[in-house]
Amino acid sequence: MLKAQRDSIRLLRGILVASVVLPTALFGYAAWLGYHNTNSIADRQIDQTRDVITEHALKVFESVERSLAEITEIVRDQSDSQIMDGEATLHLRLKRIAAGSEQVKSLWIFDSRGRALVSSLGHPPPTTDYSDRDYFQAHVERDVGTFIGQILRPRLPGAGAPFFSVSRRRPPSDGRFTGVIQASLLPDYFEGFFAKISREAGGYAALVREDGSILARHPAIGRNASIGPNSGLGKRMLARDAEGTLTMTSAVDNVERKLAYRKLADLPVYVVSGLETRAIRANWLATLGSYLIFGLPATLALIAIVMLALTRTQRLYEEASRRQTAEKALKEAQRLESLGRLTGGVAHDFNNLMMVVGGSAQRLRRRHSDPQDRRALDMIDSAVDKATALTRQLLSFSRRHAVSARVIDLAECVDKFSDVLRQSVRRDIAIDIKRPAQPVPVRIDPNEFEIALLNLALNARDAMPDGGRIAIAIKRQRGNAGRSGEVAVLTFSDNGSGIAEDIRDRIFEPFFTTKSVDRGTGLGLSQIYGFVQQSKGEITVDSELGRGTTFRLSFPISDEAPHAEPAAADQPPPRVAQPTTLLLVEDHPDVAAVAADYAQQCGFDVIAANSAEAAVELLNRRRDIRLVFSDIVMPGMSGLELARLIREHHPDIAVVLASGYSDRSATAVEERFPLLQKPYTQQALRDALIGALGTTAAI
Repeated sequence: MLKAQRDSIRLLRGILVASVVLPTALFGYAAWLGYHNTNSIADRQIDQTRDVITEHALKVFESVERSLAEITEIVRDQSDSQIMDGEATLHLRLKRIAAGSEQVKSLWIFDSRGRALVSSLGHPPPTTDYSDRDYFQAHVERDVGTFIGQILRPRLPGAGAPFFSVSRRRPPSDGRFTGVIQASLLPDYFEGFFAKISREAGGYAALVREDGSILARHPAIGRNASIGPNSGLGKRMLARDAEGTLTMTSAVDNVERKLAYRKLADLPVYVVSGLETRAIRANWLATLGSYLIFGLPATLALIAIVMLALTRTQRLYEEASRRQTAEKALKEAQRLESLGRLTGGVAHDFNNLMMVVGGSAQRLRRRHSDPQDRRALDMIDSAVDKATALTRQLLSFSRRHAVSARVIDLAECVDKFSDVLRQSVRRDIAIDIKRPAQPVPVRIDPNEFEIALLNLALNARDAMPDGGRIAIAIKRQRGNAGRSGEVAVLTFSDNGSGIAEDIRDRIFEPFFTTKSVDRGTGLGLSQIYGFVQQSKGEITVDSELGRGTTFRLSFPISDEAPHAEPAAADQPPPRVAQPTTLLLVEDHPDVAAVAADYAQQCGFDVIAANSAEAAVELLNRRRDIRLVFSDIVMPGMSGLELARLIREHHPDIAVVLASGYSDRSATAVEERFPLLQKPYTQQALRDALIGALGTTAAI
């Protein structure tokens, strides 16, 4: 049955793919044909427009050259004085010639100094100096034949539309330069003609000099525009390419066009026609739209029918898959929750046992002075320390370890721990530490931080079997997008073998390790990750095989000043200055015995209660109790609930809490109750109790 359903789904999927692929392929082929047809039509249209404007330009310039030739014959062998004597008659003749051509604005005869001898515009001609005009300067040095100038504006006192010039030398009488004959042509005339023949959307036509200066253009733009010499058309014009086609984006209006160009014979002028590529694409898309109007509805209907059948067929499988996924997720969550509870319960009982072992060892140490006995007690103390570290790792794995955070200078903490780091690696590994000049206060557990540094150093050591370098840098920087204010960043880098990309996302998983069984447990980086998360920080890693690894630990900068670390003392624990009654609340009798012994050694009068309920009765009966020391985890009322009742109803009684493990430890710290982690030493108990009392002990 399952095989038949899978086969039916495969069949429906095949039909669905075919219903998409086949119409898409047909449409693609039609689009390809339409694209080429549209471009072919556009090419023919561009070529036809180029032929028309070429023919028109040739006729215009031929007419102008005939006019210039006629004027040349009129003034041949005449001196400037003779021309000026007949200026009135010549003026009328030039005016009549100019009136016969609508593209000609005016006709002029200039002497060798650039002064007008005759003009079709007026009688007598203006006395303005025209020797700086391009149509005059081009002929001074040598005979260049017919010259076509740039767009110019009339010089005062003249007025009117802009023009460009067609000029040639006056016929010399003795080989010397005698002046210029010039015709002023109207760009508006050419632009009007271009507008008539470029009626298609996106049409383009232009008259361009060899140097790229635009004489006339449709669509019209401001005067004195130019085609850049580095553009495609500009390069071809500089290379004297007589004819061709190209596609380019205009530097004048930033419009992409397909162009066809041709050089006019014996003239330094090109004619250009074209179409905007977006107009060509618009025509192509319009053709595709006609295809879609008929083909798309039928294709969509077919796809919809197949998808409906496929959706209904898949729904049963999807619902079954969701149920399986939900059941798997539930089982995984239950497993992790059970593991967390088991870890916490084991840690609590284990810490109580270590508390009893450590306390008993301390009691025996006070009674025995035999060196062999002391050596055995030292071994017991060492085992207790190692067991405590193991418990801490287990709790870090489950993220249920209650950190004892306080404000410290991060850089100072690294400096103090640097000797331990150097001793933990080989001599062929150098450790460089760079710290800022200013303090970097952060609220973290310094012990957990030192363990994190040590784990990073050991991992770096294993990654550098042939020696290398570890660089540690501490700095302040602004928080990223998810953080406000400043953060402290510790960068821990090595130049070892690096971490492969395929396992980089798994390195913080508990018990994941690439080391051999006897080289690591896989809890080191997991413990670091848990510590950083509990400290409201972030940890990232960058690594490249063969280039090393960089870990970045960031913590929020604290507004408080760093707390000074109390100096360690080797002398016996001091006693309180006056008799003080301590109520010890502990349900584990052996732990209660050790705690009572520690408190009595510190000078407290101890009364015991094996539950929070019994402690409440004692508090209501007795008025001499100044301090309560309670475990958090107890049957019935917890130690945290007891502490809240005491704070509410007996605010003059100090409270200190203890825990081997509790998910309420973090809440106790947040509510500012002093907290001792089991197993604790006599000195730690003494400091916590005296600190809670707020008194000064006599030492």
